[in-house]
Amino acid sequence: MPELPEVEALRAFLGTHLVGKEIARVLPVAISVLKTYDPPLSAVEGAEITAVGRHGKFLDLTATAAGELHLLFHLARAGWLRWQDPLPSGPPKPGRGPLALRVALTGGDGFDLTEAGTTKRLAVHLVHDPQEVPGVARLGPDPLAEDFGPERFAALLAGERRQIKGALRDQSLIAGIGNAYSDEILHAAKTSPFKPTQNLTPEEITVLYTAMRSTLHEAVERSHGLAAGKLKAEKKSGLRVHGRTGEPCPVCGDTIREVSFSDSSLQYCPTCQTGGKPLADRRLSKLLK
Repeated sequence: MPELPEVEALRAFLGTHLVGKEIARVLPVAISVLKTYDPPLSAVEGAEITAVGRHGKFLDLTATAAGELHLLFHLARAGWLRWQDPLPSGPPKPGRGPLALRVALTGGDGFDLTEAGTTKRLAVHLVHDPQEVPGVARLGPDPLAEDFGPERFAALLAGERRQIKGALRDQSLIAGIGNAYSDEILHAAKTSPFKPTQNLTPEEITVLYTAMRSTLHEAVERSHGLAAGKLKAEKKSGLRVHGRTGEPCPVCGDTIREVSFSDSSLQYCPTCQTGGKPLADRRLSKLLK
C-alpha cells in the first residue's frame, strides 16, 4: 500500500510532469473507480493542470479552465500509478485486467491508475473542493507539517485509549501512516505495537514523535526524484522490519517476528521492542507469559 512517503514522491513526480499541461480525457475503465458524478469527468477536458497536491494518502490534481476543479485519487491497498509517454493510441478496453482509469494529456502522454487483485478500493473523485471528499475531510494533521510538533502529537495521544499501532494508522488522528511505516516507526522507537497509548510516559511519547518524523523524512528523501515505476522497489528496500519476517533485525540480530490478522500482518523485533518476549499471534494479542 502506498503511504505518505510514496504518495509524496508521486506528488513531486507528477508536479514536474503535469503542471502546465492540458487534460484531453479522463477515461474510467473499472466501473467501481469513480466515486462522484457531478461535475462529470468531461468538465476537465481542455483544463490546464495548475498544481499537484497531497492530503494524507490522497493525490490532488488542480485543473483550471472556466473554474477550478480537483481530481483526487486514493490508491488504497493495491493501487498504483503508471506514467506512459506516449500513451497507447487506442482507447482502453474494460475487462478483468488491472487498469482502472486513464488520464490522457493533449500532448499524447499521461498516466494510468491500476489496481491488482479482486478487492477494488481505488477511488477517484472530481470535486470543486477537496473537503467534499469524506476521506479528506476526516483527515488528521500531516505528521511532516512544520506546525506538527511534539506537543501537538502528545495532545492527540492524550485522548486515546487503544494500542499504539492502531493509533498511528488511524487517518483521522494522523494522516498518511499505514501498516508498513507504523511498524518501522515503532521499531525505531523500541516500542511494542500493542502498548496502550494511555501507558506511554511523556519521555516515550517524545521518543515516538522523533522516530515518526525521522522515519518518514528518511523515506521521503530516499524516494525523492525517483520515477513512479521505481518507488515500490525503493519502499521495500528501505524497510527494516516490515515484510521481513524470519530475517535478522538490523539493530540487534534477533529474528523478526510476525503477528497475523484476517487481512494484514505486522512485524516487530522482540529484543528491540518487547523485552525479548514474542507476541501471541492473535488479534487481541498480549505478551506471552
